[in-house]
Amino acid sequence: MSGNEDVRDAADRPTAFLSYARADQAQATKLAAALEAAGLKLWWDALIEGGAAFARSIEAALHDCDAVIVLWSRTSVGSDWVLDEAAKGRDLRKLVPVSIDGTGPPLGFRQYQSVDLSRWQGNADAAEIIGIVRGVRAAAGQAAHHSPAAAMAPRRSISVSRRSVLVATAGAALAGVAGFAAWRQGYFGGHGRAAGNSVAVLPFENLSGDPGQDYFSDGLSEELRATLARNLKLQVMAQASAAQFRDRKDDAVTIAGKLGVAYLLDGSVRRSGETVRITADLIDGQTGFSRWTQSFDRVMRDIFAVQSEIAGTVARALVARVTPADGAAPADDQPPAAPGGTTSVEAYDAYLRGRALYDLSADEASERAALAQFDAAIAADPDYAAAHAARARSLTAIANQYGEVGQLSGLYDDAIASAQRAISLAPDLADAHSTLGFTLFQGRLDARAARAPFERSRELGAGEATVMARYAQFSARIGRKREAAEAMQRALLLDPLNPLIHRAAGSIEYAARNYAGSIPPARQALALNPRMSRANAAIGDALLMLGQSKEARAAYAAEPAADFRLTGIAIVEHKLGNEAAARAAMKELVASLGDRVLYQQAEVLAQWGERDAALARLEKARQIGDSGLIYARNDPFLDPLRGETRFSRLLASIGFD
Repeated sequence: MSGNEDVRDAADRPTAFLSYARADQAQATKLAAALEAAGLKLWWDALIEGGAAFARSIEAALHDCDAVIVLWSRTSVGSDWVLDEAAKGRDLRKLVPVSIDGTGPPLGFRQYQSVDLSRWQGNADAAEIIGIVRGVRAAAGQAAHHSPAAAMAPRRSISVSRRSVLVATAGAALAGVAGFAAWRQGYFGGHGRAAGNSVAVLPFENLSGDPGQDYFSDGLSEELRATLARNLKLQVMAQASAAQFRDRKDDAVTIAGKLGVAYLLDGSVRRSGETVRITADLIDGQTGFSRWTQSFDRVMRDIFAVQSEIAGTVARALVARVTPADGAAPADDQPPAAPGGTTSVEAYDAYLRGRALYDLSADEASERAALAQFDAAIAADPDYAAAHAARARSLTAIANQYGEVGQLSGLYDDAIASAQRAISLAPDLADAHSTLGFTLFQGRLDARAARAPFERSRELGAGEATVMARYAQFSARIGRKREAAEAMQRALLLDPLNPLIHRAAGSIEYAARNYAGSIPPARQALALNPRMSRANAAIGDALLMLGQSKEARAAYAAEPAADFRLTGIAIVEHKLGNEAAARAAMKELVASLGDRVLYQQAEVLAQWGERDAALARLEKARQIGDSGLIYARNDPFLDPLRGETRFSRLLASIGFD
């Protein structure tokens, strides 16, 4: 250790007010010594004399300190002095609660989770002391770094989050999702510590008293996330992962750890008629304490300005903390607004309602209700590019999941026209380019035409997990393994708790013929969503390719999607020599789903060695536009057909080079 490593500048030491009950003085004295040894400057009543000056001194000290440390105990919860001092700390938004004997805070303070000192042995370097010091430094604005400019700036009191689950437990380690970390470390070499420029926007809480307004608070938080993601200096967690913590059962440190981010943006929305109050709270993921908080009261016509104001303030707060060393960004750096928006409150409201319905993905009725809302948004503002893009996605979903054979072409044509309209209105809207590429590939089965919009979506959408995942899957299907892996790595970084992203990660490994490597992400998808369709079948496919037929049969049996389950069973039972069971599964597949699953029928027939029949099904599938054909280039179930001229001609017609 060098001679000056342990030297601290007294002027740089944050000041804390120590509040305790007289009966706890011995414990308070021991704690005060430990905190001062750990670098804090303490004010407590042992420093002054009683009398009239005592109350005035306390009042001044409470106001001037950086943080108020309250020692809760069986005695102090009934002390008027401690309750008053704690209330002052709470009102000034600089409360750091501590329990010295395991006693919980009294009514009015239970939204703040206490540091537990009941097992503390008196060491100044104990985890409990480090946690308290970290909380005080966070309240003082000193948790990250110090600069002369920051020291000269007027101090803003920093609040603790309004929700108990977003208050840190001192000494809590950053927690990850074990299964995710395990497979991802094998796949990408581990993810390490959260990047200092990373932030997750949690779903804002609806305080309107009307559950029917949830769509508005959710939509606002997502619009903020999209705007922040436009700032390339920030790494913004995707909506699906952040939405896992809607009910806030974990504290802020745990949530940040599971998401792998340095900061959380929490908030609430109270909407009443044409007015709205929005409160935003930027929380340090290492300590759980607030770094910045602000409320906005606006009429609805100003909602877009409020959204921009919040996003700009948060972006500046983060950029100021993560980029000064490289001189990359000035303090007033403003994220560009997300493209494709509207200034019509009516259009925005319909769009958010449509988004909420689309995200449900419950049934055909909800999908068509979402489409109706997007149509209403476009009627209110024909130039609303994001609504046109959403309409294209809605039409594609209806075609993929519910479209009859004779309807597919018209649905896809309409979707493509909507995506193209969105691009013409907002050329920089990444999701519009991604949607166009997706629809051209799946709907028109035209890989060549899809390549340009997919490439443009990658250029514009580096901060969008869904955009990167779509690009990764397209790249995998056309044989671009490196591009697929790089894009999927980015998607996983931005959306680590989204089971769809994990399932997609498994699919690109399978497409690359890395069968063993495709199983862990599929299993992680099931760990995140045990009811997820196609993940068990994906595991069965990989196990079958690895020669583990009995294990594959068990995986297929667990698959909830009938088409994938029956296809897998028909193939694996044939491989195991159970011809009757294989034929029964194939018969059920054809009888129940008919021409909607021509591609799967071809897979079964190819594996049975009936090549002519398999090719006939594929050619018919091409004729009616079966989207399953996007898998044909690297589907191992079709390997028996690869020497056939008819099969090569089929691949060429889709644009597979």
